[in-house]
Amino acid sequence: MKKALFSLAALVLVLSSCKKKEPVDVVVINANVYTVNDNFDKATSFAIKDGRFVAVGSMADISDKYSAREIIDVNGKTVFPGFIDAHCHFYGLGLNQQHADLRGTGSFEEIVERIVTFNRQRQPEVIFGRGWDQNDWEGRDFPDNHILDSLFPDIPVVLERIDGHAYMVNSKVLRMAGIDGKTTSENGQIVLRNEKPTGILIDGPMRLVDSVLPPPGRKIQVQALQDAEKICFSYGLTTVSDAGLGREVIELIDSLQRMEALDMRIYAMVSNNYKDVVYFLSRGVKNTGKLHVGSVKVYADGALGSRGAALKAPYTDDPGHHGAMVTPVKDIEALAIKIASSGFQMNTHAIGDSANIAVLRAYDKALKGKKDRRWRIEHAQIISPEDLDYFGKGIIPSVQPTHATSDMYWAQDRLGKERMKGAYAYKTLLDKAGVIALGTDFPVEEVNPFYTFYAAVSRKDLKGYPEGGFQPEDGLSREEALKGMTVWAAYANFEENEKGSIEKGKLADFIIVDKNIMEIPLQNIPETKVEGTFVGGKKVY
Repeated sequence: MKKALFSLAALVLVLSSCKKKEPVDVVVINANVYTVNDNFDKATSFAIKDGRFVAVGSMADISDKYSAREIIDVNGKTVFPGFIDAHCHFYGLGLNQQHADLRGTGSFEEIVERIVTFNRQRQPEVIFGRGWDQNDWEGRDFPDNHILDSLFPDIPVVLERIDGHAYMVNSKVLRMAGIDGKTTSENGQIVLRNEKPTGILIDGPMRLVDSVLPPPGRKIQVQALQDAEKICFSYGLTTVSDAGLGREVIELIDSLQRMEALDMRIYAMVSNNYKDVVYFLSRGVKNTGKLHVGSVKVYADGALGSRGAALKAPYTDDPGHHGAMVTPVKDIEALAIKIASSGFQMNTHAIGDSANIAVLRAYDKALKGKKDRRWRIEHAQIISPEDLDYFGKGIIPSVQPTHATSDMYWAQDRLGKERMKGAYAYKTLLDKAGVIALGTDFPVEEVNPFYTFYAAVSRKDLKGYPEGGFQPEDGLSREEALKGMTVWAAYANFEENEKGSIEKGKLADFIIVDKNIMEIPLQNIPETKVEGTFVGGKKVY
């Protein structure tokens, strides 16, 4: 009898060891996986089939149930869900690769040197550049275009400020755009000196220039998108939320993705151009899995750095100047009602406290009786404390932590001490809204999402300044920062059921990194490197 029982047990063991395993495409093993699921669980292995996670758990569980065509042993490295940049300019980043890079210039003279070199190497029909910031120069004053005119009297020169809210142009461009000392603008500023344009155009007048410049050709557009993708994949971004695209570029993205010539997942906000908005609203939300079109990007005001942000009280360092609304309040209110009747989100750039309350009130009025619309305030940079409660009504703050550490050197000069209490208040916004979406606004800031994480938690710049952190009470925890770059960013895009965490059924977007940013000393986080980026289980970097 004992012999028979022993034989039966042995047979069971043999059969169990020979049981058929489910075939999958990829199994990742020996990993330190942060799933970022509801419980913030960790795992050591997961399986992928047809571009989605089919199981997440221990190595023993996964290896017992699945056989894979490819096994990836990450040797104990940390794995995160693919990062999502909740607010950036993906296409703009790509175009910048075709233009002169003016970031980090310490003077207008240095800008001129780069432009001269760029022109000699490229010999373009129009000289484009981007990235200058007069706040980094001694004196912090806007330049004029006299030097540009002397060097480039016959070729158009358009140099975009780092925030995208000001141009420096030469007189050739001013003549092309019909701008002189008598030209007026209600939604921006033409900076004059001795009643003549200096070449500095802030917000609204920039459109006059855009309308007379030749648009980039299709070849340049394709190259721009593919260049941007390479950069973003190298930093672990698998989804980008492009804050303002026209129909032509959106349709080009769709075409390239369908041809498998572009792998990046893109949440495309439709620029607030009347024809484009009507076109997309009439067709409804579109989500191919790679391209998601379901929101409209609106500009309420300009930027703080160029004093274009709309403030309730005058600028502390420019008495009598309040900034300006790029889109009039009545137009914002009308557009909000129009979008509310569709399935689209309204995502509005609002920097100043005056712009923020105008948008929040418009949202509140338009969304009465409507649930789970997830309309967003992009930047939510300066908000009066009494206005913060609006974010408890389902409005999502979409912020960029490196803006705080870039602006901290001069923000109080613009705002004064009292208004700083409601500026860059990310922890307060999270407490009010329950979620917060994190991005970079690249190419205004660097693409690197580890800089985002570091700035959100430490509230310091890359030099470790200031010692205790800038307004540290509004710093986020590491867990909150990671959620803001993954599952909360997905939620802000209505994509939380598809991405943002490593869970069964979701798209297999993940990254492998060389450091565990959840545990290493804060000062080491910016040094983190991506060792592998995967989109739908496919290695793209």
